[in-house]
Amino acid sequence: MTALPLGIPAMGLATPLGTGRAAVAAALFAGTRSGLVARHDLIPGRTVHVGAVPGPLPPVADAHDTRNNRLMGVALAQIADAIQEAAARFGRHRVAVVLGTSTAGIAEGEAAYAARARGGAWPPGFHYRQQETGSLSAYAAEALGLTGPAYTVATACSSSAKVFAAARRLIRAGLCDAAVVGGADTLCRMTVGGFASLEAVSAGLCNPFSANRDGINVGEAAAAFLLTRDPAPVMFLGAGEGSDAHHVSAPDPEGRGALEAMRAAVADAGLTPAGIAYVNLHGTGTALNDSMEGKAVHALFGAAVPCSSTKAMTGHTLGAAGACEAAFLWLTLSRADNPDGLLPPHLWDGVADPAIPLLALAAPGARLADPAGPAAMLSNSFAFGGSNVALVLGRGGEP
Repeated sequence: MTALPLGIPAMGLATPLGTGRAAVAAALFAGTRSGLVARHDLIPGRTVHVGAVPGPLPPVADAHDTRNNRLMGVALAQIADAIQEAAARFGRHRVAVVLGTSTAGIAEGEAAYAARARGGAWPPGFHYRQQETGSLSAYAAEALGLTGPAYTVATACSSSAKVFAAARRLIRAGLCDAAVVGGADTLCRMTVGGFASLEAVSAGLCNPFSANRDGINVGEAAAAFLLTRDPAPVMFLGAGEGSDAHHVSAPDPEGRGALEAMRAAVADAGLTPAGIAYVNLHGTGTALNDSMEGKAVHALFGAAVPCSSTKAMTGHTLGAAGACEAAFLWLTLSRADNPDGLLPPHLWDGVADPAIPLLALAAPGARLADPAGPAAMLSNSFAFGGSNVALVLGRGGEP
């Protein structure tokens, strides 16, 4: 099937680096770990660093009022005008909503269960439906007044990357003319405790691709995009999806599934590996993920293409990671937001692991060879069960 490039005319985001394009771009390209904060309340008896979105979040309608939906609401508000223009142009029934998450309203469920254990009754305003995975897309569609196809993808850490390919299939099939895509995940005890039980949480700040890496920092984020058939300054060019099913939680140590997803994404975009100017690594900071990803990236791109893991700045935002890091690609490609062609730097201790093939990890201040010229970039998202996704975004026309 021929590729179907889609324009991405609008993008909104809320991350540990800040909220909105300008704030996030400034922090992203400068390289900062200020969004990783120490928390003492997530794992009993242990302090962990997590990526937290700063500041209060505006409440949403009572039936949907969870932190996860509030975070998505912040991202959607930044592109609401573009979405409403699309709805007016195509019809509200012709705009789909496809979002990814893994936590939904679990944090509210945790608080409600704790309140019931203390007082014997559920707290006012709590309803089990807040924890439903589908609540994210249901909230977004209702808030935006859209009546087209609406559903949530939940494939752990690949969730909000897979939504791009899912929405493209809807558009290609003629079921809609535009789509709102993205994802959100928020901090909760269940996810932090779960990764801690797997001995996958760093004792300090995560250290992707270092010989000294010892695990992840969990984070939270939301990002939202509008996809249409129309050309835009940033384009969605291709996607590669796979499920190698190597193990329920561990990746294939040779990275075969990751390699196939990247290879498929590059081919889907009509490019060769030489046409990729930058790779946003999944780069969790765990021993197994970084090792297999390094092998896969080196096998496809060699040691020349600039790479970085932005999780050293945000933490691993789990179900939101694919969308959050696609938003970072969007900012990197945007001539308006990144006129100097800067690349997100790879923040680590600089101690390379000799067992990982050499990669061109981007230092602070690294730039595209041609800051204003054509460029295509790839972002990796790998999840439990071998659910692997790679996305390719590229520059379209001005601005």
